[in-house]
Amino acid sequence: MASVTQPAPRVSVCIPTYKGAATIGPAIASVLAQTFADFELLVIDDGSPDGTADVVAGFSDPRLRYLRNPVNLGPEGNWNRCLDEARGHYFKLLPHDDLLRADCLARQVAVLDADPSKQLALVFSSRDVLGPSGRRLTTRGYPDASAERLASADVCVACARRGTNLLGEPGAVMFRRELATLVGQFDARDPYVIDLDYWFRLLAHGDAWYVAEPLASFRVSANQWSVLLGQQQSEDFRRCVARHSPHWPRPLGALDSLLARITPGMNNLARRLFYSVYLR
Repeated sequence: MASVTQPAPRVSVCIPTYKGAATIGPAIASVLAQTFADFELLVIDDGSPDGTADVVAGFSDPRLRYLRNPVNLGPEGNWNRCLDEARGHYFKLLPHDDLLRADCLARQVAVLDADPSKQLALVFSSRDVLGPSGRRLTTRGYPDASAERLASADVCVACARRGTNLLGEPGAVMFRRELATLVGQFDARDPYVIDLDYWFRLLAHGDAWYVAEPLASFRVSANQWSVLLGQQQSEDFRRCVARHSPHWPRPLGALDSLLARITPGMNNLARRLFYSVYLR
């Protein structure tokens, strides 16, 4: 008898992982606990030697699929394999130490479903920042908490002026998977802003919608931030803005360009001071 092809799920949630045994369990559990049930959860392991596979094997759910790369692809390659393997109408990437609130998929799917003309490129939310123990340290979001629909040019210029990724980490963002065929794959030429680079490319095809409530959580550790808050991150941000801004519907003015050069370093200093206190 010919096999019956399973219908594509509404959402693909993809967790790219490497050495994620310590934190991937809660990440998986947060996805499986979603109030919106029509999704697939792909865990793509980049050859972890630490028992990540055993943690994943402890979950029994037909929506969960585990794939292991035969060779290590690195973060960029593994993120792109997530795009290649996903079957859902909508796509969300979730790092292995981050979490989704139980209504995250429901809230973001509702936004994109209400846009049949596909004028929205993505939906994003605020996100809680967690310390290594899971304690909430702060909440990050878009500067205008009352905003909902945001013109792509406004979002891009706001990111440049403030010197930071206002749309958030991957777990806070959802987009139509078909849009990835136009945008292409993740590009790690500026590795510390690989996500923002992709958001800028998506926003070339539509506007953004903001959900002010924190629908995702982003975990940080002292070791992680001692690396990510260096000069390299600021330089990556500046290069990313310089590469994309000539193509934005609204070009950067002289003040915008000046702020885009200055504010990334200021933000890094402020975050370093914050985390030096709360991650000790």
